[in-house]
Amino acid sequence: MSSSASDTAASKPLAGRVALITGATRGIGRAVAIAYAKAGAHLVLTGRTSGALEEVDDEVRKAQGKDAAGATLVTLNLKHGEKIDSLGPTLFQRFGKLDVLVGCAGILGPLSPLGHVTTDAWNEIVEINLTANWRLLRTLDPLLQRSDAGRAILVSSGAASGAMAYWGPYAVTKAGLETLAKTYAAENANTNVRVNIINPGPIRTRMRAKAFPGEDAMTLKTPEDIAPLFVALALPSHTSTAQIHDFKTGTVR
Repeated sequence: MSSSASDTAASKPLAGRVALITGATRGIGRAVAIAYAKAGAHLVLTGRTSGALEEVDDEVRKAQGKDAAGATLVTLNLKHGEKIDSLGPTLFQRFGKLDVLVGCAGILGPLSPLGHVTTDAWNEIVEINLTANWRLLRTLDPLLQRSDAGRAILVSSGAASGAMAYWGPYAVTKAGLETLAKTYAAENANTNVRVNIINPGPIRTRMRAKAFPGEDAMTLKTPEDIAPLFVALALPSHTSTAQIHDFKTGTVR
C-alpha cells in the first residue's frame, strides 16, 4: 500500500462504504452522520421532514470538505411500513449494496403505569422502535449480504432490563430490539454481516430531556462523544457480533 493510500485509510476509514442512518436529523443520529461523513462514507440519511434532512446535509458537506458530494436524503416516516419495504430495491438500483445500517430512530412513548397506556400509544411505539427495525433488516439484508463486510448497528437502552417502573412500552420495545439484533446476528454467523447493539446511557438529547426534565443536561455526555463508537463498529476490521456495547460503563456483553 502506498503512503498516500495508507494515509487515506487512516483518515477516511469508511471511504467507499455506503451507510444508511435512520433518525439522522437530530441527536445521536445526526452526530453519527457527521462522524461518518468525516470518515469518508457515502451517506443515506432518513428523517421525517425534508427540511431537517437538508440541514443535516449542509453539515455533512462541511464535514466532507473539498469536493463534497453530500448525502442521499430519504424522507421517511417509520410508521409507513410499505415505504420502508421499498428502501431495499431502491438502494439496490442506486448502489448495488449496503455496507452499514445504523438504526438510531426511536420514540420515548408514554411514561405511565401499563394500565394507563392507550392502545394507540402502545401500537405507535412498537411500530417505530421495533417493527420498523425488523422491516429495515428484512428489506436491507440482501444489500448487506452483497457487502464484503456488512455491518448493522442498533440502538438500545438500559431500560431494556425492565427494571424501571412506568417505562413499560419503551422498555419492551428495546428488549425486543436486542433480541431481534441477536437473532439476526445468529442467522448471519457464517456470512460477512456482523450485528452489534449500543446502549448509549445518559446522553444530552431531546428524548433524555423529556424523560428527565429536572436533570442538568450539561453534566451529560453529548451525541458527539458517542459517535466514535459507531464508527468503530462500522469498520470491516470490527468482527465481533451479537454484543451489547454499554457506552457509559465501557463494558461489552
